[in-house]
Amino acid sequence: DPEQAKAAGFVVSTYIGTDNVAAGALAGEEMLKLVPKGSKVALVAGIVGDVGSNARIKGFKQAVEGKLDIVVMVTADWDREQALTAATDILAAHPDLAGFFAANDIMALGVERAVRTSGKDVKVIGLDGIVDALKSIAAGELTATVAQYPYVVGAMGLEACAVAAMGKELPANVPAPVLLINKDNAEASLKNFPRPGGDYPDPFREMLK
Repeated sequence: DPEQAKAAGFVVSTYIGTDNVAAGALAGEEMLKLVPKGSKVALVAGIVGDVGSNARIKGFKQAVEGKLDIVVMVTADWDREQALTAATDILAAHPDLAGFFAANDIMALGVERAVRTSGKDVKVIGLDGIVDALKSIAAGELTATVAQYPYVVGAMGLEACAVAAMGKELPANVPAPVLLINKDNAEASLKNFPRPGGDYPDPFREMLK
């Protein structure tokens, strides 16, 4: 956390990380493509008060505001079994539910299991891009995820150090790449893991030229 680093006396030259609001919005945009306007959806957040979870949920809400009906939001502590139980209860309470957004893939996999057990056609989107989620999408189970790439964050961090050693000023905030993964690109994403397929914006790479 850059604020904690500053409080501890460190000088933060640059911050490289996922824009969780943008990632959540990407999930929301995908949901809008999958279900009819006005459909009912449910949200599964992580831990109460968690900054990352809140940002992902915020982005999703912003994307679907006025277009989908968010009927319930629960927290599942980033846990697969808790998400499964919560989703089972939600499906029973809302038989016409069209979709779920879970703030991470582990919870999304629990939600997907509940949906599969119910026999209903309910879309489930997660966030993170873990291997198990990619495999589930490729198998036609989980609907989609928004993948983030810690490998790229680390690589750009090393590049940033090299740029700093050259005496160049670093950009203050660099968003790491995120990518929507669905049935169309899940197999390719598995082959490319832990890297994203294709190119992505990297200001440090340009500064090293």
